[in-house]
Amino acid sequence: MRKFTAILTAVLLVTGSATGAYAAPCKDAKGKFIKCPPAAPKKAARCKDAKGKFAKCGTAGAKPI
Repeated sequence: MRKFTAILTAVLLVTGSATGAYAAPCKDAKGKFIKCPPAAPKKAARCKDAKGKFAKCGTAGAKPI
């Protein structure tokens, strides 16, 4: 029974700390809940030139795909 209690306690501690980590970004400096900022859209990692071939983003004529 002791083993079960120890395992149950460990599981509860791990899940409790994970829940707190998710809520932390939506709190202000005083600890009050605030509206979470919107997630920034990801930038395109690849670009293609006018011929349709992959090109380095930032070069002349390259457009993100």
